[in-house]
Amino acid sequence: MTSSRHVNAKRIEGLDKNVWVEFTSVAADPEIVNLGQGRPDLSPPSYVKEALANATAVDEFNQYTRGFGHPSLVKVLSEVYGRLYGRQIDPYKEILVTVGAYGSLFSAILGLVEEGDEVIIIEPFFDCYEPMVRMAGATPVFIPLRPKIQKDIMSSKDWCLDPDELASKFTSKTKAIIINTPHNPLGKVFTQDELKIISDLCIQYDVLCFSDEVYEWIVYHGNKHIKIATLPGMWERTVTFGSAGKTFSVTGWKIGWSIGPEHLIKHLMTVHQNCLYTCATPLQEAVAQGFLKELNQMDDHECYFNALPRELEGKRDQITRLLHDVGLKPVVPEGGYFIIADVAGLDVDLSEVDGDDPYDYKFVKWMIKHKKLAAIPVSAFYSCESKKQFEKYIRFCFIKQDSTLAAAEKILKNWNKK
Repeated sequence: MTSSRHVNAKRIEGLDKNVWVEFTSVAADPEIVNLGQGRPDLSPPSYVKEALANATAVDEFNQYTRGFGHPSLVKVLSEVYGRLYGRQIDPYKEILVTVGAYGSLFSAILGLVEEGDEVIIIEPFFDCYEPMVRMAGATPVFIPLRPKIQKDIMSSKDWCLDPDELASKFTSKTKAIIINTPHNPLGKVFTQDELKIISDLCIQYDVLCFSDEVYEWIVYHGNKHIKIATLPGMWERTVTFGSAGKTFSVTGWKIGWSIGPEHLIKHLMTVHQNCLYTCATPLQEAVAQGFLKELNQMDDHECYFNALPRELEGKRDQITRLLHDVGLKPVVPEGGYFIIADVAGLDVDLSEVDGDDPYDYKFVKWMIKHKKLAAIPVSAFYSCESKKQFEKYIRFCFIKQDSTLAAAEKILKNWNKK
C-alpha cells in the first residue's frame, strides 16, 4: 500500500497529462508518416555539426563552463542581438543560457512571478506556459486569438486579439503577459500595431512581458519579425527567449537563452543556479561557432537565417495545397514551421475511438490508425474553458525532407480511397 505521504505535491496537481508524451509514443511506428512533433528531419548546417565534433576534441570543453552561459556563446549572442535590438547588451549580466527555451521560461516564471499573481496567456499557447504558471502558484488568465473571417484558406494574420477584451484582462493582480511571435501553432507574426497595443497595456499596468521568440528567424516573404522589447518603454520590462534548436535545426541540443535588463535577468540566474546550474559546454561552444559564422553574413542571401525560411516557404505552400485539396481548411502561417487546418469538413466517423477526449484528439488517433499519418491536436494548446471552441483543428509540421512530405502527399491524395 502506498503511504499517504508518498503523493504528489499540490503544485503539480493536474499537470501530469502531456500531449507530446501521448502522441510521440503513438506515432513511434516507423510505418507512420510523422508530421506531429516539431522535430526537423532536415540536416542541420554541416558547420554546426563540425563545430560540435571539434569542441569535444578540446579537453577543457568537456568540463563545466560558466554557469550562466559559456563565455564565447554569451559574447556572440550579445553581438547578434545587440544589432537586432539597436543597443549594447552586456553578455554577462543581460543574457542567461539555459537548457532550451523551456529552461528560460521556467527560470523567468519561477524567478519573477509570485503566488497569487495573474499571468495573461494568449490562446492558443505552447502547452508548457500554463503548467509553469500554476507551479509558481499564480493564476493563468486566458485570452484567445480569433479568426476575423472564415474562408477555405485563411492566413494566420486573420487571427487577432480583440483590443477591448485584452484590456479587460489587465488588473492590479497582473504580473506578466506571455506572448509568442512567430506563433506556435498558428504561425502568426504579430505586427507593430498589435505589439503596441500589448506594450501600451504593459506600461499602463506596470506588467512584465515574457516574449517567446524561438522562431524569430523563420518568417516568410511579406512579413517582418518585430521584437516587443524594442518598442518604447519595453526593454526594461521584457525578457525575450531564443533557441539554438530552432535557429540551427538542432532541437536535440536543448540550448536556449533569455535576454533582458540586468534587474530582471539576475532573478532568472538565481533560479538557474539552484536548479540546473550550467548547460553542456561542447554544445554551447558549437552554437557559438555557428553564430560567429553567420554574424558577418546576416544580410546575405546565403546566410542560413535567410536560406532556411526560403526553403521552408516552398514546403509550406506544398502542404497548404495538399490539405486544401483533400477538403481541410488550412491556416497559412506567416512564420514558424507549423500549419493548422480545420478538419470538420471531412465529417469522419469517430465512433470507434473510445474516451472523452476532444474531437481533434480522437481525429488524430483515428488518422494515425487508419491513414498512417500523425499530427497534433490543436486543443492541446488551449485552456479547458476554450478547448470546445477550437477542437476541430489539427497541427502539421513541415520542416521535413522532401521524401517525408512526398509520403504525406501520397496519403492525402488517396484519402478518400478505401
